[in-house]
Amino acid sequence: MKSIKTLGELRDSGYKPRSIKEELRENLIQKLRKKQTVFEGVVGFEDTVLPDIERAILSQHNVLLLGLRGQAKTRIARLLVNLLDEYMPVIAGSELNDDPLKPISRTAHDLIAKHGDKTPVAWVHRNDRYVEKLATPDVSIADLVGDVDPIKAATLKLPYSDERVIHFGLIPRSHRCIFVINELPDLQARIQVSLFNILQEGDMQIRGFKLRLPLEIQFLFTANPEDYTNRGSIITPLKDRIESQILTHYPKTIEIAKSITAQEANLSKSQRDAIEFPDLLMTLLETISFTARKSELIDEKSGVSARLSISGFENLASTAERRMLINGEKKTTARITDFWGVIPAITGKVELVYEGEQEGPYAVATNLIGESIKKLFLEYFPHPEKLKKGEERDPFGTIKAYFSGGNAIELLNDGSDKDYRLALEKVAGLQKFVKNYKVPKGEELLFMELVLHGLAEFNLINKDYLESTFTFKDMLADILGDNMFDDM
Repeated sequence: MKSIKTLGELRDSGYKPRSIKEELRENLIQKLRKKQTVFEGVVGFEDTVLPDIERAILSQHNVLLLGLRGQAKTRIARLLVNLLDEYMPVIAGSELNDDPLKPISRTAHDLIAKHGDKTPVAWVHRNDRYVEKLATPDVSIADLVGDVDPIKAATLKLPYSDERVIHFGLIPRSHRCIFVINELPDLQARIQVSLFNILQEGDMQIRGFKLRLPLEIQFLFTANPEDYTNRGSIITPLKDRIESQILTHYPKTIEIAKSITAQEANLSKSQRDAIEFPDLLMTLLETISFTARKSELIDEKSGVSARLSISGFENLASTAERRMLINGEKKTTARITDFWGVIPAITGKVELVYEGEQEGPYAVATNLIGESIKKLFLEYFPHPEKLKKGEERDPFGTIKAYFSGGNAIELLNDGSDKDYRLALEKVAGLQKFVKNYKVPKGEELLFMELVLHGLAEFNLINKDYLESTFTFKDMLADILGDNMFDDM
């Protein structure tokens, strides 16, 4: 088809015009029948959001994706282009993507009247049929719909009463395309009003011109529900004209979240080749996000984006890589202490409530890491404050005795793998304790470290962080030491 160059050739080929909604519907039907993946790379929505979107396309509806930040709304919108035909014929020289057999603009009608069947035809790729606009308070009706162009009027020597002096906005120029408006509530109410007739009847008014343009556009809008009360709102008549409103959500399980993070994180090949990331750490990373979404210190309505885990993974890799380079090592394994480098990814991704602001973003981030370590610790080891029924001996007794004897160990953030191993192996009973539990082979050191962090979170030993060093020691000895220092 792409070899066709004129209107006459296109008509003789058997080509039949169809609206973009019909095009999306028919191509979706083919993909569903062939059991092909429609939204490649969107994970966790297979049983919720994606079926709703497919039903909306089959119903030929305009769509509003409603959800908190970081819920793949824009990604889904951009993937809709895969449901378009690879190429679309247009009248060459038309600014409104006129269908050669169903033109709507004055320019297209004039070209056909002049050239007839020899009217030149051009082909537009599906990627060029996607238009995206971020709604901001400064967006005007002229931007979206159009305005009278004085320069065009002067150049063509036409009066302002001639429709040819109109400069069309983004929406008319998106005829036969997918048009996306992100953060719809940020659009001023008077601008939202301008969308009414375009969505429903296809009428447009530009500075007194009333044009009947039967535009064929697949509209998709995105919005954050919190915007309804914070920055603006979607006016009721506009919501009424958007046929399908679909709610998005965050990953429902840790496993789904891990697959999203692994897919989206931008790690270099050298990082992936040289650094090993145990599953325990990937679970800890996602647990931080899940914990943040339920934290009383964080604004629940604002949400905690999936970007927290993605950026956190990238920072975790860079922290381990920097440590490896400093120590002249060729390979390394990420550690829990490397999570100190994840803190900048957390502080920039959460909105704090008043109590959180009082604590400070750094303290909130370390608190989230600590709570997540605590949860993970209990998945592998017994509760250190509760003996099992019939258990007379404290399973952590030897470890606690080591520290109560005045011993302490230091885990340097930038310490070599050898120093890391030697420090952990110094703790009496720690290695033996871990071997009594089912931990992945080759990850004993990591789980030994988890035990120390976990006991510190339960306040059974003390953990200090000073000058890039974690120091573990006895809680009572630390208190007595402070008192002795005060007495001096």
